[in-house]
Amino acid sequence: MSKKSNRINIPEAREAMDKFKMEAANEVGVNLKQGYNGDLSSREAGSVGGQMVKKMIESYEKNL
Repeated sequence: MSKKSNRINIPEAREAMDKFKMEAANEVGVNLKQGYNGDLSSREAGSVGGQMVKKMIESYEKNL
């Protein structure tokens, strides 16, 4: 059985996370659309995820 691992722990955060993902995608030049984005290449999807992690780390470091 596969277990879905990309669930958001706090359901109220979904909208903010979607906005954050779209901002990160725009910064790296990936055209995300609302809903399904399965047509993205692994490179494009990875660049969005990497940008999100980079921004989260920067935010954490600023708050130290």
